[in-house]
Amino acid sequence: MEDSDKQSELEMSPQQMRQLASKAADILIERIGAMDSAKAWDGEFREILAREFDGPPPENGRVAEEVLEQVARDVLPYGAQLDHPRFFGFVPSSPTWPGILADFLASGFNINTCSWLVSSGTSHLELVVIDWIRNWIGYPESAGGLMTSGGSAASVEAIVAAREAAGHPSRPVIYMSNQSHSALIRAALIAGVRREHIRLIDTDDRFQMDVSALRRQISEDKANGLHVVAVCANAGTTSTGSIDPLIALADYCESEDIWLHVDAAYGGFALLTDDGKVKLEGINRADSIGIDAHKWFFQPFEAGALIVKNGQHLNNAFAIRHDALQDTIWGANHPNFSDRGLQLSRSPRALKIWMSVQIFGLAPFRAAIQRGLDLANRAAAYVESSPVLELITPVSLGIVCFRVNDGREDEQSLDEINRKVLAHLFWDELAFVSSTTLKGKFSLRMCILNHTTTWDDVQRTLDLVVLNGSKALTPI
Repeated sequence: MEDSDKQSELEMSPQQMRQLASKAADILIERIGAMDSAKAWDGEFREILAREFDGPPPENGRVAEEVLEQVARDVLPYGAQLDHPRFFGFVPSSPTWPGILADFLASGFNINTCSWLVSSGTSHLELVVIDWIRNWIGYPESAGGLMTSGGSAASVEAIVAAREAAGHPSRPVIYMSNQSHSALIRAALIAGVRREHIRLIDTDDRFQMDVSALRRQISEDKANGLHVVAVCANAGTTSTGSIDPLIALADYCESEDIWLHVDAAYGGFALLTDDGKVKLEGINRADSIGIDAHKWFFQPFEAGALIVKNGQHLNNAFAIRHDALQDTIWGANHPNFSDRGLQLSRSPRALKIWMSVQIFGLAPFRAAIQRGLDLANRAAAYVESSPVLELITPVSLGIVCFRVNDGREDEQSLDEINRKVLAHLFWDELAFVSSTTLKGKFSLRMCILNHTTTWDDVQRTLDLVVLNGSKALTPI
């Protein structure tokens, strides 16, 4: 028998596949069940990991179960447990089980949602999910979009679309607040905006973009021969959850014919709640919006989306005909998502959203988002009632910024005290809390989005802050 006629050595028997899949599922289910008693963060030094994993690849394989156990024991636990109920750092992510299974199925079917020919089924589900998001935003039927890896890719695609809509000017300039995510700065650089022409506009005491300062800067730049590509607003900054004045920005951008992009990566799904609709009023007037389902819509990474009010702008910017893809004439007049963004090879990211909503219904998602808003408000009330804590900025979209401050310490001492408190929290391992700096003040920061988080989780974390803060303060 010729070697080419033999069975591939990269295949497994059905029994082996079932055994491995069952073991992997057991590992995940046990992890989820034990989450409350586990650490919210764990890490290992590189030299330790290097001793375990460095070296050339093995020429011959190992026992599959042993490899699976090694990964579950020595690789995956070392990092932020973003779905832990007391992980309050950065922007947590707590995926649903149907979303996890959707990714498993998508990998098994080896789907590439690049064109209608290659994957009409998942392409259609992406149309469905994008239309759901379009409706939640309040966009017209002319809107279109695509799923992305996350806010970084969505920002690049939005700014490239804005650049093309502006006529691809030779001296582009772009604007955002000084609270904007670094992904927007990186996206502007990728789109060809010189670093010195990326304007970071000052914010007010609530960390919202100063529209008057924006107007002055744009007027000055136009007078100097620069061409405005876009204004980038925030619908939930990473530091404070603050929301830029969307209505005022939309009024100004419409009057000046300027593309308005809104970074709603984590905060956008608050639109599903009545409270969120009020807070995000005016977002439907933006030209484009980036939003991440792997944040406040409880999906596994990666599940971002970009929605553009006039969907044709994406095709204008990204559609390129290629001879090797000419067979996509099958499905002509059907959408090919590779024509809407930077990726040709694309996982079916909409599948996990669609499956999760079909299995649970939308109501539990809406309730879970509202729960995060309510818990953050309760946390703010706790802070304001404590004699040793200070609320630094009003709670917004699930984020609470505060610090230890009993009113007796100077700013330098407060900075040192709160850094010590954060270090104690880190090593205590009950919870994970991150920090930010607001107008020169070192601030503790809790982002409360996880659908499994309870008030007990929040209160225990705040109690620990008070305990460590009281010890760190100067004795009376």
